[in-house]
This record gives sequence, C-alpha cells and structure tokens, in this order.
Amino acid sequence: MDMIIKTGIAKSLLTVLIIITVNLEQGAAQSADCISDIYTAEINETSLHYIECGEGEPVVLVHGTLGDYRTWIGLMQALSQNYKVISYSRRYHYPNPWPIDASDFSVNLHAEDLAAFIQSLDLGKVHLVGHSYGAYTSLMVARDYPELVRSVTLGEPPVMSLLASTSHGEDVFQNWMQNAIGPSHNAFQNGEIEEGVMLFIDGVLGEGAYRNIPPIGHITMLQNARELMGEMNGINSEGVDFFPVFTCDEAEQMTMPVLLVKGESSPEMFGLIHDHLKRCFPDVDRAFIPAASHDLKIQEPPVFSDIVLEHLLNLKMQSE
Repeated sequence: MDMIIKTGIAKSLLTVLIIITVNLEQGAAQSADCISDIYTAEINETSLHYIECGEGEPVVLVHGTLGDYRTWIGLMQALSQNYKVISYSRRYHYPNPWPIDASDFSVNLHAEDLAAFIQSLDLGKVHLVGHSYGAYTSLMVARDYPELVRSVTLGEPPVMSLLASTSHGEDVFQNWMQNAIGPSHNAFQNGEIEEGVMLFIDGVLGEGAYRNIPPIGHITMLQNARELMGEMNGINSEGVDFFPVFTCDEAEQMTMPVLLVKGESSPEMFGLIHDHLKRCFPDVDRAFIPAASHDLKIQEPPVFSDIVLEHLLNLKMQSE
C-alpha cells in the first residue's frame, strides 16, 4: 500500500549558542504539555539524554545527522495521544558528552546504544521511527535485535551497500561523495564549521537549502556539528564501519512491519535505496511526501506525523 500525503568556533558564536540553547530547551519543554523533564540513561559507558510523553505502546524516535532529541517535538505531540513516545539524543549529539576520541563513530555503535537504551528503560517491544542516519540505526536494531522491535519506520536510510549493487548506484554514490561530502569534510578540516554544515545540508537537501532554514535551525545544527565532523572522519578513515553492509537477503528475514518514507524531491540515491528496500522486505508499506526533500518535512507537522500515526493505528487495528 502506497500513501501520498500532501503538504499545504569563534567566541562570539559560542556565546550565541549558549543563549539560544536556553531558549531551545525552554521551547522544547513548553511544546507539549507532558514534556517537562529531560532524563538521562547511562548505557554502554556513556550518557544519553531523552524526553518522553504519553502512555501506551512505546514509540522510540531516532533522529538523523545534525539532530537531537528536540528534532521530534512536533511528532511527539501528535503521537502522545495514543502512545508512549520517547525521543533521545544519539551518542555524540547534544547535550550528550563528546569524548576526546570519537574514532569509533559508526551505525553499528549507535545501534548497540539504541538496543541497550530500549532494554535499560524496560520498554519491551517498541515501534522504531528513524530518519536518515537514525533510520539506518533503527534498521540495524530491527535486524540484530528483532525481539525488541514491534515495527520500524524508515525515513530514507543511507544504506549505501545497496547502491553498490548496481553500476548506476555506485556512480550516484561517488558523485554525492565528490560534490557534497568531500567539500564539507575539507571545510571542517580548515576550521570553517558553518561552511561545512552548509555544504552537507545542501548536498542532501538541495542547493541553497541551508540558507532557507530558519536561524534557530542553524543553531541546532551547529550544536551538533562535532557529530557531523565525526561522521566525516568515519567516512574517510580506514577500519571504521561507517556504512555497514545490509543486504536484501537480510531484509527478507525481517518479519516485523516496515514503513518506508520518501521525499519526492530527495537526491536520487535515496530513491534508489528506497526502491531496493521495497523489493526486499516481506511486510512493507510506502509513503511519499510531495515537495519534500531528504528532510521529509519532519519538523512541519502534521506532514510526517500524519503518515506515522496512520501507519501505527493501522497496525493496532490489524492486531486487535
């Protein structure tokens, strides 16, 4: 079943970050009535901050690159009427600690953290909802820890190993690396932090996308810029399993319901991955968001919210 949802570091910079951080946290706490506290889970020798809202079957939200637990405030409001919704910041994301050595940065590490996080909160089986790198993290947990996953929603996971299965996909990947990742990485190495973030965002959302994002969004991204720099080092370092292999054979063994969400205007590589995954999962639905790029309009309720809520409610009806 396919669904279509239509949508109507300088000192001065650090000072601005501190000021706006307070405003962001206050805004997050006020955006939903039941979100008033930020909790901390101690797992795998690190601290993961999270917020929660609502009652019912647990839904865990897994943000993408340059995001954190605040990414999902709008979705939490929509889902918390029917579910217990938890949004956490992945390792190395604001406001979690950043270690001196972050060379272990990888999807597999984040997946191990997510599994331990679910277990530490004694949530039982959860619905996972992930975007981009968070979607890849969710996919790895669904593959390796199926006993923890009731369903999984994947918003354009960068499963690059599927691109490599065809010559066209490999060309698309190399073009993305050359025109987006390479320039972004070079900017970071030259100390041009915001330039590096802008080049990355334009590479995954489209030319000029960064400048169209409201200033408060820039601040959030800059707060997580170290994480993106860690990703860049992972991509360019030998021995770091930044893009772990995921195969169609593995997808065919996954029996939980899967929802794939794609933006109409997303870069070609995400469409190729989306189509490949659609052919592999035994129990899969798809949703398309017109006029959306890789951001999937997650922070513009009720676009992404409607898709996820409809999917979860359908699953509940089918199980009753």
